[in-house]
Amino acid sequence: MGESNVETSRAERRYDLDWLRVLAVLVLVLFHTARIFDIWEPFYAENEGASTVLTYTFVGAVNPWHMPLFFLLAGAATWFALRFRSGGQYFLERLRRLFVPLVFGVLVLVPPQAYVGALSHGNFSGSLFQYYPHFFRLGPSGDLTGYLGGFTPAHLWFILFLFILSLVALPLFLYLRREAGQRLIARLAAFFARSGAIFLLAVPLVLALALPDIGGKNPFYDLILFVYGYVLMADTRFEQVLDRHKTPALVMGLGILLALVVIAASVAHVPAWLELIMGVSYGSLVTWFLLIAILGFGRKYLNFTTPALKYASEVAYPFYLLHQTVIVIIGFFVVQWDGGVLPKFLAIVVASIAATALAVEVLVKRTNVTRFLFGMKPLSRPGRSQVVFRGYRRPEHAVTTSLRTEEGSEPTGG
Repeated sequence: MGESNVETSRAERRYDLDWLRVLAVLVLVLFHTARIFDIWEPFYAENEGASTVLTYTFVGAVNPWHMPLFFLLAGAATWFALRFRSGGQYFLERLRRLFVPLVFGVLVLVPPQAYVGALSHGNFSGSLFQYYPHFFRLGPSGDLTGYLGGFTPAHLWFILFLFILSLVALPLFLYLRREAGQRLIARLAAFFARSGAIFLLAVPLVLALALPDIGGKNPFYDLILFVYGYVLMADTRFEQVLDRHKTPALVMGLGILLALVVIAASVAHVPAWLELIMGVSYGSLVTWFLLIAILGFGRKYLNFTTPALKYASEVAYPFYLLHQTVIVIIGFFVVQWDGGVLPKFLAIVVASIAATALAVEVLVKRTNVTRFLFGMKPLSRPGRSQVVFRGYRRPEHAVTTSLRTEEGSEPTGG
């Protein structure tokens, strides 16, 4: 029964998931640029005047659903990937697609961010070359953010977590694709097909919030979302559930988020009990309700392709790897200008998108060495067989899928 649902669910490509990945990467530019004007936490580069509007709009309102969406899409991509790979092949692909770019990124792409952090906060005054040995020590804050200088994985924490979670969850995923696992998924799909039942998936997120985190990141929470993404792809009834619940989920998610923002912005001293409720609601109810809405409306309105989508899907991963370093460097100089917050914000956003895209096109895409370091597929050789579908040879009986299992799937897995 479960196998039948799985097989019939993949008759068409799901371009909406590609669009969500690309758009989520672009939102990261807005998010990390807004961090330069953050009223809550320090950042590598900081404007002298912070902005409450930018912080609430591009940090507070984006934070509960944005990285969770990445983990959810990574789980979805893994479902497609494991349909055409053995466990061993998947492991080797994770080494190539995640571990290699992670090591390269931490050694080459991240140190300039920590260097800018050290300069901006008066903790270093030499050149980047002189600073490099200092990068491998903890910064003045004693944590792994690197905002004040010192060692950090920076934005590549997601790649690190995704690599580890992919290996941790692999035995479960291999079980779920067997007959017994498909029966389990079918039973889950039947249960969550009931009206409102899909909202109950917020409960495990509530429980995960009580578990220990690592440097402010909760691997248990991220693992749940990763598994959710895999399971949601495995039965057509989940798609139907998301379609039916997308509107109430959007209303409830935005309603709770707005209430939390109003309370946080207007109440000077929030009682401890209310602060706990707000934190749990922010990281579970808002997160899950908005993810339901994003997947549901995405499937309805974004299931089409264009040449721009094809290109953006290919370069999304290297763009992700590079974008924050570019933002921090450009931001370091822009915040020294005379001018208001909004012109500086817009200047950093536009310049960062243009510079990152140019760097990907000129420095990354052209050679197989750089493509390997940035997790991209090698350049195609002339004369090779064209019976290839986005990175894997597709048997005649295979069902067409929408997510890239090789090119363009990172930073959301696959």
